[in-house]
Amino acid sequence: MDLAARPSVCVGILSDTHGSIERNLLHALECCDVVVHAGDILDPDILRQITPQSGHVLAVRGNNDTADQWPAGTRHLLDALPETVHLSLPGGLLVVEHGHRVHPAHQRHQKLRLKHPTARAIVYGHTHWRAIDQDEPIWVLNPGAAGRVRAHGGAGCLILHATPDAWVVQPVPGAF
Repeated sequence: MDLAARPSVCVGILSDTHGSIERNLLHALECCDVVVHAGDILDPDILRQITPQSGHVLAVRGNNDTADQWPAGTRHLLDALPETVHLSLPGGLLVVEHGHRVHPAHQRHQKLRLKHPTARAIVYGHTHWRAIDQDEPIWVLNPGAAGRVRAHGGAGCLILHATPDAWVVQPVPGAF
């Protein structure tokens, strides 16, 4: 999947579905070129549900993505989930991780920036709180929870529109 050579790319960004996803978020993700899930999936059917028309989905393992949390017979899918994904887009690199291994929490954004110095933006989940931190050259984005579990402020996701010259982040609220 060579997205970096395209003139523009639309990326759906979500996290922390915990086995369910709000329906109107699925509608928002349908036309994306790629969807990234920043962990705590808990049910592999979520990955099927969030697959856009392009067929491109990338996901990372969250702290709750464990054999005892996933349905029986899906261990091979769980084992295939990486800790981190690097996605080359027009205008830069998007890095995705769950973020639960970055401590202390009040320094998470700065530590993520130090950990991924070549990124244009870093996506993480885990907190269930939306964050769009564009105060520094490396953005740090958390879409908040896209499922029903601790969806502070309501379920939601982000849409990233990337071109070689500009990146724009659009929040998408859910309706649980």
